[in-house]
Amino acid sequence: MVLITEDMVRRRAEHNNCEILSLEEVSLHQQDIEKIEHIDKWCMDLKILYLQNNLIPRIENVYRLKKLEYLNLALNNVELIENLEGCESLQKLDLTVNFVGRLSSVKSLKNNLHLRELFLVGNPCTEFEGYRQYVVASLPQLKYLDGKEIGRSERIRARQGLDEVRRRIWHQEQDYLQKRASEKEEAQREGGEVQRGPKRESRSSVKVKNPGFDGRWYTDINNTIPVHEENKEIQGREEKEKTSCLSSEDQEREFWEKPCAYTPESRLEAHRHLDEKKKAKERKAVKTPKAPRTLITPDGRVMNINEPKLDFNLTEDGDNNTIVLDLEVYRHMDTSLMDVDVQPTYARVTVKGKIFQLVLPAEVRPDSSTAKRSQITGHLVLTMPKAQGEIKMTTPHPPKVSQSSNAPEEKTRKGNNRQRLEVDPSKHSGVDLANIVPRENRAGEQTIFYDNFVDDPDVPPLM
Repeated sequence: MVLITEDMVRRRAEHNNCEILSLEEVSLHQQDIEKIEHIDKWCMDLKILYLQNNLIPRIENVYRLKKLEYLNLALNNVELIENLEGCESLQKLDLTVNFVGRLSSVKSLKNNLHLRELFLVGNPCTEFEGYRQYVVASLPQLKYLDGKEIGRSERIRARQGLDEVRRRIWHQEQDYLQKRASEKEEAQREGGEVQRGPKRESRSSVKVKNPGFDGRWYTDINNTIPVHEENKEIQGREEKEKTSCLSSEDQEREFWEKPCAYTPESRLEAHRHLDEKKKAKERKAVKTPKAPRTLITPDGRVMNINEPKLDFNLTEDGDNNTIVLDLEVYRHMDTSLMDVDVQPTYARVTVKGKIFQLVLPAEVRPDSSTAKRSQITGHLVLTMPKAQGEIKMTTPHPPKVSQSSNAPEEKTRKGNNRQRLEVDPSKHSGVDLANIVPRENRAGEQTIFYDNFVDDPDVPPLM
């Protein structure tokens, strides 16, 4: 049973900043509501109330809505017009396609002096002989009935012979009420049978019996059930088993093709059937969460994965010493829905939560890799330089060459090979700054002494 809650009303009051005390219009249609309540306390300033296409059987709890001007209760299960005397400002009442059969209940709207429009199309009372004449004569303030304007001449004719019309309406109401009583009894009887269902015996109370050729238990002296009754019970069980074996499609077809009267009970039964079917479909739609996909095995082996099922092309560019991955992502997909992760041995691209992972044929440099999107095709292109293509300088170990102070320096190159000279580590020493100091002789002249100084004849003296 769906009830009107404060949260429901607040969600429907977004246009009023979710404030319900000052709310003037609210729409609660198609909510499967089965009872009107709380509205007259929470929204006392309400002017328009939409409650169409619900399961409301009775008009109630609206007498405090003094400012209510329009009440829509179309496509509900209302059978009687009542409890609207307190709606002093009511101007329009819509009861289209309900089950109002007591036409005399329209007299309760006499005190609604501002009522101008009334809709009763699709109700059983509209089939009564003299229906329109009776309503027009009973509600002189009406201007429109079922969308048709009430003229002055029609109002005058409605008052003529009103007593005879009232008598016919009363007889038709009694016939309808008797019909409704029988329909309710039948619905209660069928509902009771459905609720009771097949009686099941507990396993502890079932006696294991082996029937004879005629179905009787000759060894059971307490058995007093006639043979034909036992056979009927067996046949009934077989029929129930056959019914239970019917497919869901057959049961669904049987439910909708079964003839029934158009009553509030049948409408409620159809609604509950649809609700159960919807819930069953939702239960089937709930999928168990999948186990997380293994991207890298415990032993460190990277797996190739293509969850989005995208075509790709992996090539090696020998001229630039790179590996190029062309992933054919969807052309109109936003780039924000993709995430790229390049590692030395594999590349991973997440497309809308689905993982594409590919093991690379050679080790690459992730920090130098680039990812670009084609503006024409929308493809994602990853350019990854190979780590093996990096130029590395290796230092050879040439033979040691000693340089004498008397021999001139020889600079020769043999062929195209580069030669490097190394100084003997035993003779190598850093510059001693303590020895490079000025010293004064006895004559007061300063002389600078350099240790290990060798005069080069090729260098001219300083002037």
